[in-house]
Order: sequence, then C-alpha cells, then structure tokens
Amino acid sequence: MVLGGANGIGAATCTLLRERGWRVVVADIDVSAAQALARDIGAAALQLDLCDAAAVGQAATAIEERHGALYAMVNSAAVFQPQQPPETLPLQTWDRIVDLAYRGTYVGNVEFARRMAAHGEGSIVNVSSMVGQRPNHGHAYYSAKAAVNMLTEGMAGEWGRSGVRVNAVSPGFVAVPRMVANIREGRRYAVSPAEVSALGRLVEPLEVAQAIAFLLSDQASAITGANLRVDAGVLAANGWAVHGGVPQARPRTGGHGLPEAGRPTD
Repeated sequence: MVLGGANGIGAATCTLLRERGWRVVVADIDVSAAQALARDIGAAALQLDLCDAAAVGQAATAIEERHGALYAMVNSAAVFQPQQPPETLPLQTWDRIVDLAYRGTYVGNVEFARRMAAHGEGSIVNVSSMVGQRPNHGHAYYSAKAAVNMLTEGMAGEWGRSGVRVNAVSPGFVAVPRMVANIREGRRYAVSPAEVSALGRLVEPLEVAQAIAFLLSDQASAITGANLRVDAGVLAANGWAVHGGVPQARPRTGGHGLPEAGRPTD
C-alpha cells in the first residue's frame, strides 16, 4: 500500500515494488492519476484522503478483504508549503499541511500497523524530509516532518515486538517535475539546489524508491526506528557554505579504481 502513490516519489516506489514482485495498491486523493499508474504497472488503485481518518480505516479493511493480508505500507503523501512569511500564512493552510504530513502519518501508521500486528509481520516506511532535521522558511512543513521523525521512532518501539518494523527516509531535493520546472524557470530557489549538495546534483525519484524498497525488504530485517537520508549530501554539506562550498572534484587519473589484485572477485 503506497499512500500518495500516484506521483513523484510515490509513483516511483509503486513502479519499483511491482518490478520486484510486490502486489501494490496505489492510494491517492488524485484517483485519476492513481488509476492511470495502476493500469500501467498492473496494480490496484484507491482514492484516499489521509486527512479523513475514518476513510483510512475503511480502506485498510477493504484492502485486506479484497487482496489479503497487508505486509508493507509506504506513506508518501504530502502537500508543500507556499513561500509566505508566517504572519501572512492562513491558518487553514497550516492546518492542511500539518494534518496531512503529521496527523495523516499517525493515522496511517496506526491503521496499518495494527493489522500487520494481527498477523505478526509487516514493514512501514514514512517519507519524511531533510527539512525535518534542518528548518527553512516552511514552518508548517518542516515542523510536521520533524514530528514524523520522532513519531517513526515511537511507532518502531510500539509495534516492534508484534513483528512490525517502522522506518523513515528523508529525501533532499528530488527531481520531480514540479521541482525541475521551478529550477528551470528560476522560481522558489535563490541558489541552485544541486550546488548545495555534496554530490553536486539532485536526487532522482528512483533513488528514494530504492531506499524505501530496501527498508521494506528482508535485507533490512534488523532495522527499525531508522531515518535514512537520501539527499545527495545536502545536510552533510551544510557546514561548508561559510568556507565557499564543498571541494570540487579532484583531477582524475584515468585509472579504474582498485588495482586488479585488490578488486573483489565472484
């Protein structure tokens, strides 16, 4: 079950999980986009507003009745904050952002984790954000994501003995269509998002999806309560700004890394 699965990181996650053999339900408030993606990848689609707690519980029950026990849930639903100073930001906007990012995450975690606990196995990944660890102008959004980080740890403790793991990923600047358009048109960002990262580039949606798929998998069977940064090193490079930014790439010698004797063999 991927909440907010019709676009961006959610859509990349749905596609990758289907490629890896999962049966997937694409849940999104934008039901047309969810249905289109579901048709393309061979998944099921569901219209769902995470701000409607009763609907989330009903959806969880309906999915189990229709598709069987649920073993994985990804919460990728969010709405971004407009660039407004706090004194002009309507409280209704604040409420919508916080309700979806924080309250919606709590509701989704509880409704799906309790069903996973009933059959003794499951994994949840909450999509947080790097701004949950470093604030910016989006006071509603970053504070909600910071709450999601703490909630993830709490949920890990709550459900761990019931066989349910709960983790988070914190993406940085992800090359979803809206961000790419904002960069191309010179909107929203005073500096290039790529330039403030250690790797000097944006994160691809598939790279976030791969981190999510890892945390859902048995390869991460001993990992719970973790928050995996997928930010191309934006947070790691943060302290370099006052020194002119991270160092540029060293000159390459044209070699191929490890000498033959030091390379791993099959």
